[in-house]
Amino acid sequence: MKKFNIRKVLDGLTAVSSPSPSPQLGSKENELIPETLQSEHFQLCKTVRHGFPYQPSSMAFDPVQKILAIGTQSGALRLFGRPGVECYCQHESGAAVIQLQFLINEGALVSALADDSIHLWNLRQKRPAVLHSLKFNKERITFCHLPFQSKWLYIGSERGNIHIVNVESFTLSGYTIMWNKAIELSSKAHPGPVVHISDNPMDEGKLIIGFESGIVVLWDLKSKRADYRYTYDEAIHSVAWHHEGKQFICSHSDGTLTIWNIKSPAKPIQTITPHGKQPKDGKKPEPCKPILKVEYKTTRAGDPFMIFSGGLSYDTVGRRPCLTVMHGKSTAVLEMDYPIVDFLTLCETPYPNDFQEPYAVVVLLEKDLVVIDLAQNGYPIFENPYPMMIHESPVTSCEYLADCPVDLVPALYSVGSRQKRQGYSKKEWPISGGNWGLGTQSYPEIIITGHADGSVKFWDASAIMLQVLYKLKTAKVFEKARCKEEKPSTEIVDEDPFAIQLMSWCPESRMLCVAGVSAHVIIYRFSKQEITTEVVQLLEVRLQYELNDLESPEGGGDQTPAPPTPSTSPSPQTAGPQTHPSTSSNSSDGMRDNIPCLKVRSSPLKQSPGYQVELVVQLVWVSGEPPQQISSLAINSCYGLVVFGNSNGLAVVDYLQKTVLLNLGTMELYGSNDPYQRQLRSPRKSRQPSGGLCDINEGSATSEDRCKSPTSDNRDNSFSRSRSSSVTSIDKESREAITSFYFCETYTRKADGGLTPSLWVGTSLGTVLAISLNMPPAGEQRLLQPVIVSPCGTLNRLKGSVLRMAFLDSTGSLLPSAFEPWYEPNAPANGEERDKVRKRRPVSVSPSTSQELNENQYAVVCSEKQAKVIALPSQTCVFKHNITETSFVLRADVVQMNTGICVACFCANGHIMTLSLPGLRPLLDVNYLPLTDMRIARTFCFSNLGQALYLTSPTEIQRITYSQEVCENLQEMLGELFTPVETPEAPNRGFFKGLFGGGAQSLDREELFGETGAGKAPRSLAQHIPGPGGIEGMKGAASGIVGDLARARIALDERGQKLGEVEERTAAMMASADSFSKHAHEMMLKCKDKKWYQF
Repeated sequence: MKKFNIRKVLDGLTAVSSPSPSPQLGSKENELIPETLQSEHFQLCKTVRHGFPYQPSSMAFDPVQKILAIGTQSGALRLFGRPGVECYCQHESGAAVIQLQFLINEGALVSALADDSIHLWNLRQKRPAVLHSLKFNKERITFCHLPFQSKWLYIGSERGNIHIVNVESFTLSGYTIMWNKAIELSSKAHPGPVVHISDNPMDEGKLIIGFESGIVVLWDLKSKRADYRYTYDEAIHSVAWHHEGKQFICSHSDGTLTIWNIKSPAKPIQTITPHGKQPKDGKKPEPCKPILKVEYKTTRAGDPFMIFSGGLSYDTVGRRPCLTVMHGKSTAVLEMDYPIVDFLTLCETPYPNDFQEPYAVVVLLEKDLVVIDLAQNGYPIFENPYPMMIHESPVTSCEYLADCPVDLVPALYSVGSRQKRQGYSKKEWPISGGNWGLGTQSYPEIIITGHADGSVKFWDASAIMLQVLYKLKTAKVFEKARCKEEKPSTEIVDEDPFAIQLMSWCPESRMLCVAGVSAHVIIYRFSKQEITTEVVQLLEVRLQYELNDLESPEGGGDQTPAPPTPSTSPSPQTAGPQTHPSTSSNSSDGMRDNIPCLKVRSSPLKQSPGYQVELVVQLVWVSGEPPQQISSLAINSCYGLVVFGNSNGLAVVDYLQKTVLLNLGTMELYGSNDPYQRQLRSPRKSRQPSGGLCDINEGSATSEDRCKSPTSDNRDNSFSRSRSSSVTSIDKESREAITSFYFCETYTRKADGGLTPSLWVGTSLGTVLAISLNMPPAGEQRLLQPVIVSPCGTLNRLKGSVLRMAFLDSTGSLLPSAFEPWYEPNAPANGEERDKVRKRRPVSVSPSTSQELNENQYAVVCSEKQAKVIALPSQTCVFKHNITETSFVLRADVVQMNTGICVACFCANGHIMTLSLPGLRPLLDVNYLPLTDMRIARTFCFSNLGQALYLTSPTEIQRITYSQEVCENLQEMLGELFTPVETPEAPNRGFFKGLFGGGAQSLDREELFGETGAGKAPRSLAQHIPGPGGIEGMKGAASGIVGDLARARIALDERGQKLGEVEERTAAMMASADSFSKHAHEMMLKCKDKKWYQF
């Protein structure tokens, strides 16, 4: 395909890029069906990111605005307010965020990065932006501290020095505290990097500096010298003040806490080893693991809280990471599920010199965020309202439905609300800042995620929020091995045997079908009543490739025997001829045959309200060869059928009668007209590699090879459809996988006079075939008479594997599949409800009368390489468009926009494209994201009304839109992070303290650190970079310190530019003076010994 650099491809270029193979017919069709969608209806932008920040590294909290910020190892910044107020930003460099500091109640945030840069973010706009950056050239940043209501930021370095930055202008002060001046002769060695800086809560002029080696210095800012030095022989990890400023506490690498009186530097007044065993002979307790951070918080009414992470004794092997809360004489050890990255104690006051009154602790773990209620006995945790547990088990598949039936979200919520855990804190979630957006988007959206442990989660994704509605555990229907020795030898994957590979959902009937990695399919019905299933209904299917091996008598599919009805056969394990009882599992020579990979549970299954198992279908081993994983799946509630396929063939299952209707090898679908010369192959004896999901060990060569598509011959890129089965290159040509299905009422043959129910099948070699379905009458007869299925042969052929099929009526409108409305399956047998159910006819979206006269339909087929629109019943291709020559399409969907329908494609080269229907004109082509990860390929999906999503990391969902309208309304829909709040009043100093001193001492920092008092810092130390916050930043920062910041920035930029010009001119003058003196010197040497007449 011709590549265009412009964002939207002009409509006029269509003729060049999508030639119509049938121009006369094409022009006629164009006249018949006017296309409403134009390129100006499309625009691509990110909307929101949900989930837990991947690989978090730092955290900060604004106690007045009540906003939490989390930085990550990839330079991402996530901001959280009240539930539903979330924001994602990214540092351009991608360096890890090592520390975050809010300008409290100012709507600004300072971030320090591992590349030794600091950045100022403006949070007063809906999409925060960087106003300033400062990059240090000669120093490595290790710690930052910004005192409350100060504009001077202290920055500690690896060399042990402290620099001071003005956060308004983002310029360095000339005031520097050098390490050698700080420690003087107290130590012969270098004290190590700065690990802590904070000012005395009662005296801003006194700064405490903690060095890694164990030295702490109390520095007097005015006199520029150290008042006291405190030395301990263990490395320091953190320091915390008592609010009265007379004591501080240090945490050390040997698991001890030392409490110091500021005026007694000789030794600590108390040394505690909280988790160390105390020896009886008075010796030092045994050393413990390092205490990585300590916080010391006071209360008016009772004992202070000492909270720390780490410090456990070394003999607690295998113990989980802990947070310890010491309050008075009680010590609570709170175990965490993952390692602790950081924690913060939330207090009632932002003032460090007042009683702190702690009420909660926010603990940032490697894979979770926990908030502990300190005010209740037993320290319960708050229920986390953010959608942070997407990754509870790794996501293996994803589906997205925008504009689904309105009753679905309430129905799922009502059954999901019963799954809530108990024992949470009764209080409101403490991170409650910001305001919701005023979105006008009113349609419901649902995201379904399938996971490695076999669970399926339903999420309400309406109006750019995300909330879990309901969780289904599919593994419940199988027996679980208690230990590794018990694992059945029939499993075809090494781990996660229940992992979900594919999902097919009918939102109207609420029927759900999932395919798992162990070649199993489970069909679920939705019910609001609890039931107990005595025996889980099971079908076993022998899908094999060799022609000569087929035992199934219904090869043609139309002489299916009438099966017993569910009423006469409670366990149809042996109902159809091709379902074998599990007794003949292993033959005498040990070859596995007719056994499934997993064992379905034999005990009764209690099924809660929600999704309940209707039927389990398992593929079995054939003559020692494991079943191939399922590559395609579809369910239709109107016909009561489920169909699935793999690289061997396909099977059609009637889930109402619990029988297999058709079990065909791919070759037999063609009948005698097979266009491919195939080699029959001998069965493979080997086990399959672990999973076709490629997410267990992402990035390894094996997983990449395993995920290659059957048609990936000459690809420079190892990424392919996530839906393809694992096929070796040896039998690539002969192995043709089933990749796509579509149920519809259409014309299956050229001579058809009317519409008939049918199933369209797409394969990995680009063939589109049809199977006609002869349905019995509705009602009782549907359960008694067999469904007759008969293959109709090939309809069309495309380049590359078939990904998606859909149908349009004669006016160009999308024809949805027929469906049955939802009814309560467990209604009482003699009730009126059951009678209503039986009488109700399935809703078939029947064509209009005008359509029957025109007898026109259009099939839309999209493959990895091209899209075609085929007129029916004539089966002529009216439009064709080659989507890509050099790459291949990973995901394609036919989607409904506000004003029409289109094909949306995501290519392996990162391009997102849309094509008009039926004309297949390119409307959008944007190089959105380079495909760096198999996860993106596996989870990318488009939905209606311009919505799409993918997993951007193992823990986060990124939602995007390709609709111009949604892009324009996005600003309104996004929440506000900053809300005007009054800063609480400063603590009252009291009459006597004011009279005799002893209250908080203030300091004129401007006088000390400003240019007049401290001079300028060396220009080579750090480089100022204006941020891209730009005009939007100026608009957002209308008042407060940020307004000054933005104005100062512009003034500084101009001044910096002038200074730069002056410096350049000076340098040029110096260079010319230098060359002049050189020439003069040479001249003088030349003329030194010459007489005047020799010149």
